[in-house]
Amino acid sequence: MTIRSITRRGALLTLPALAAPSLARAQGGAAAGYPSRPIRMIVPFPAAGATDLTARVVCERMAAILGQPVVIDNRPGAGGNIGSEMVAKAEPDGYTLLTFTIGTASINRFLYTRLPFDPARDLTSVALINEVPNAVVVGADSPFRSFADLMAAAKAKPGTINFASPGNGTSGHLCGELLKFKTGTDITHIPYRGTASIIPDVMAGRCDLAIDNLPGYLPHLAAGRMRALAVTAGTRWPALPEVPTVKESGVPDFEAVAWFGFQAPGRTPRPIVDRLAKLVTEIVAEPAVVERLREIGSTPKALGPEALDRYIAAENEKWQAVVRQSGARLD
Repeated sequence: MTIRSITRRGALLTLPALAAPSLARAQGGAAAGYPSRPIRMIVPFPAAGATDLTARVVCERMAAILGQPVVIDNRPGAGGNIGSEMVAKAEPDGYTLLTFTIGTASINRFLYTRLPFDPARDLTSVALINEVPNAVVVGADSPFRSFADLMAAAKAKPGTINFASPGNGTSGHLCGELLKFKTGTDITHIPYRGTASIIPDVMAGRCDLAIDNLPGYLPHLAAGRMRALAVTAGTRWPALPEVPTVKESGVPDFEAVAWFGFQAPGRTPRPIVDRLAKLVTEIVAEPAVVERLREIGSTPKALGPEALDRYIAAENEKWQAVVRQSGARLD
């Protein structure tokens, strides 16, 4: 009896000890020759928006350093959920990655009644890359010359002004909902399939304004084809120092920035995740990359996996409250 009991107890103690080195060796082996073929980077929004621009800046350097192509694959739809699901259900081998957004990582889990994947379980953090504000943008011929003009019109004619965002669940959508809540106005949300499809409609006056990530609009603002009425960051943004914040324009405690980074499928071996994280954070610190990220209207903000998890957790609290306050809900 005693001998059998000791044997069982010893086995229970020994098996995990044997399994751990075995697992470590398997994971280390998987990472040793990584990458040996092209990496596919899923961007869950169309080309030319902030998500796509961010991915291209960093993936170009990744490819040069790794010696393998990093292929951008735009898979838009459902507020980024379509592309995110592809990565969540991909083989966890480091060859399919996701450029995530504030929407896919933090907003959609509260906005949608159900998702076809679990963002916390099925995706793992690699690195944060940058932050960008949203901008409230109108066409050059818009009657709204300032944010105050817009608010006055919205209060005088409830329900008659519409705003475009690059899709349901995006930070532009939720910033618009938060703006409505804080100002007591009624403006109508029109979800588009990305920034590129918004711009011609707003420039032509077919849609009154856009609330969207700043980077895709900078060339049109510089050329005078569009006009920014405000930015949603807490302070004026370096790329548009002359444009006031929403807070400065009379909406207290209004502050929101979008953010972007990379994730991998949830069971990706830790050595691969760590290698990617180290690479991306080093790339984001390179002076040439810093300059390019600033040129597209963003501020570099490199965080590795653990710090990124904490960052997302803090943002989850904020955006869960925003979704609840706005009453927005999507199936």
